[in-house]
Amino acid sequence: MSLDDKINHWIRPEIRELSAYHVPDPGELIKLDAMENPYRWPDAMLESWQRQVREIAVNRYPDPAASSLTAALRRSMDIPAGMGVMLGNGSDEIIQILALAFGGPKRVVLAPEPSFVMYRMIATFSSLEYHGVPLKPDFSLDLAAMLQAIEQHDPAVVYLAYPNNPTGNLFDEEAIVKILEAANGVVVVDEAYHAFAGKSFMPRLGEFDNLLVMRTLSKLGLAGLRLGLIAGPAEWIGEFDKLRLPYNINVMTQAAAEFALDNIEVFDEQTRLIREERTRLFDEMGRLEGIELFPSAANFILFSVPSGRAGEIFESIKADGVLIKNMKASEGPLADTLRVTVGAAEENSAFLAALGKALGS
Repeated sequence: MSLDDKINHWIRPEIRELSAYHVPDPGELIKLDAMENPYRWPDAMLESWQRQVREIAVNRYPDPAASSLTAALRRSMDIPAGMGVMLGNGSDEIIQILALAFGGPKRVVLAPEPSFVMYRMIATFSSLEYHGVPLKPDFSLDLAAMLQAIEQHDPAVVYLAYPNNPTGNLFDEEAIVKILEAANGVVVVDEAYHAFAGKSFMPRLGEFDNLLVMRTLSKLGLAGLRLGLIAGPAEWIGEFDKLRLPYNINVMTQAAAEFALDNIEVFDEQTRLIREERTRLFDEMGRLEGIELFPSAANFILFSVPSGRAGEIFESIKADGVLIKNMKASEGPLADTLRVTVGAAEENSAFLAALGKALGS
């Protein structure tokens, strides 16, 4: 049997049909493609952290429960008392753990589309059925379609990104409540961009026995640490925790994240600057002819360009030293759209100049 025959025999067909998740190398480009915080830690904070690093025992396994960090996250994120919390190596690991927990014949994962690609990808990895429900043309939830899909498919998990990625908008709160009331399975409100949104379902944990809230510290300014969490009724979290691999949060991540939370005012100020720049970027992009902007409560802005020109405009902006995200859709709701992360002021100004040039403005 040839190597190709062995692969075809042993690797599941749905995996062979997938493409690996591609992350472009930015090289020396201004990086505005991945919704990262553009600001580094202040020098005084870095020096303090470097002193603390000397005390970390990297020869020992980390605290398997990350107890001290979990307590700090409970305080920082105002997680209601009595709720369970589980940490993951980014939110991706948490989504994967949920897929393992709910997996089984004819089990369904449901989410509106377009949304975070990992909902679909991890469901596919885990042999779960995935059903996407199209958003309305303005990217709001089609509540009637969502409720019909819930009734038809009885999903084990419904994911709602709040704000949504890649569209940036917040779904209607009452529509989410109706979905919570209709679903027999869990509803995961994914608040990866909560720091920029001003709204959250975290205070409502416990009000619904199927509500879970998922967050990550990546967008706050700690993307390099890969730390996510899910909070909700302790009974659910206890079941998920059985599937969490031992020592999944390493000693450096635990120490760095707790140190960062002790200096949360630094990140709060960075978040404020990003929100200010989001407003400026949106206003200045709005003065350019030929593009349509979509309102954002996140740290990025989705916009559409003249039909058939997305690739050309993306490459022109890249040639001028700025990397953004080409959604690469020729049809559907993301047709001819690009997405830019809100960076520091000088990065945003460079992008605006490159975009204006690409549009011929």
